[in-house]
Amino acid sequence: MATKIFVNLPVKDLQKSIEFFTHLGFTFNPQFTDETATCMIIGENIFAMLMVDTRFQEFTKKAVADAHKTTEVIIAIDAENREAVDDMVRKAVEAGGTLYAEVIDYGWMYYHSFADLDGHQWEVVYMDENAVPPSA
Repeated sequence: MATKIFVNLPVKDLQKSIEFFTHLGFTFNPQFTDETATCMIIGENIFAMLMVDTRFQEFTKKAVADAHKTTEVIIAIDAENREAVDDMVRKAVEAGGTLYAEVIDYGWMYYHSFADLDGHQWEVVYMDENAVPPSA
């Protein structure tokens, strides 16, 4: 069983991406950071490797997707409450990200979505697991 997850994402401008995600409250591991990549810490065992396109291309034989034109992945992360969901999305827009969907509120689950500077789609979710209906 895996003990950590590393999501690898191509970015056009690494420094601008670092500034964007720093504004959202994320930190980075300097041990895995150079001029071509950085390791963004999402959670205790969850990381996003942000890599400039040329570095990212070294890991695949396929063309690198342009996330402004196609969806290659939707990254969903949790938040401690509804206010934290709204706060992160607000900060993403302040930092140059865009909204790509409206708020969804199922009562027991609340989420909102933004696209980062490179078009990668992020969903920020609050879920009250004690209130999940049996059919969900």
